[in-house]
Amino acid sequence: MKILQIIPSISLIYGGPSQMVRGLSTALAAQGHEVTILTTNSNGDNGQAPLDVPLDQPVEQDGYSIRYYPCAPFRRYKYSAPLINWLKRHASEYDIAHIHALFSPLSSIAAKTCRKTDLPYILRPLGTLDPTDLKKKALAKKLYATLLEAPNIGGAAALHFTSLKEQQTSERFGHSPKDFILPIGVTLPNLEDERLPEQLRVEYDLPNDRPLLLFLSRIAPKKGFDLLIPALQQLLSEGLNFHLILAGGNPQDPAYEQNIYDQIQNSSLKGHVTKTGFVRGDRKRALLVLSDLFVLPSYYENFGIAAAEALAAGIPAVISNGVDIHKDVTATESGWVHECTLESLTEQLRNAIKSSAERDIRGTNGKHCAVDRYGWEAIAQTLQGHYQQILSSTRQTA
Repeated sequence: MKILQIIPSISLIYGGPSQMVRGLSTALAAQGHEVTILTTNSNGDNGQAPLDVPLDQPVEQDGYSIRYYPCAPFRRYKYSAPLINWLKRHASEYDIAHIHALFSPLSSIAAKTCRKTDLPYILRPLGTLDPTDLKKKALAKKLYATLLEAPNIGGAAALHFTSLKEQQTSERFGHSPKDFILPIGVTLPNLEDERLPEQLRVEYDLPNDRPLLLFLSRIAPKKGFDLLIPALQQLLSEGLNFHLILAGGNPQDPAYEQNIYDQIQNSSLKGHVTKTGFVRGDRKRALLVLSDLFVLPSYYENFGIAAAEALAAGIPAVISNGVDIHKDVTATESGWVHECTLESLTEQLRNAIKSSAERDIRGTNGKHCAVDRYGWEAIAQTLQGHYQQILSSTRQTA
């Protein structure tokens, strides 16, 4: 099959969705499919320089191709008129398109273009159809949905959800397209430099006489900092010793990010927290090697790729029941799951920090869980089946 993966950006600054599209494309290419990612050179929303990549030409990587286009004329919204023009000219050369993100001008116009050119397409909402998310800027989103997303959903060959919860809660705007659930895969590359973990320990002045807790995600309100900060303060007051690595940032809301840093600096946690900013590649892998416990107390995550990566690295996780993979963590005893309350988070963190032996057991369980449930090869094989069913159905109705 000739497959298009369309996403506003694959810069790693945008986190999980970018990683997912790369991993998925590699796995599909390994099965013999011709995969092209269509995307922009966007690299952040606060004036960052765009990605330094060739434009309007195929860039070969891991068996698939990437075509980057400039964000023009609306860079902030990651829209690219040249990309859409290319899609109009070449859509007929492909069998199917997989479009990632809704309520994004590029994805919306790409879906509309696929409809007009009779290219079957799948939409992956990335949580944007959650009723809570739709309440934000509700009037603007209602108008946007009426003009673009409702017709796009109605014309989609299928919707791709990454969790049962996302499937059950997502708005369809009056349409009933086919849908399927397929989780995000996880691949952790080997460290190119095995000395890097200890080099980072020195660089960040990380202690080696207490458990290292790792937060590896965006610093945003939904991530549960209003629970995490007081929970850690309570545990410090009880005499528990630990150190938190805060690896993340918020290019969309730097003021909120700074507010979190200020709260920590003005609390008893000062001296017990190290902030690294965004990490990626070998540095992210090295921090996973160093860490003893992964923490993600989010109120809502339609998957939780950072938690899955921690499990794959053998790091047990303390996550909320708002992170969708919490059922896998519970079923495989790969960590500790808490309710979205201060008391529950504090209790589970206390349990995890106190027992290094239990952390070792649950970390080993996590590795097995990640291989069995989030392996890219198995996910790509399942997705290939969905693609083939869609194309078979399309041919029968043509």
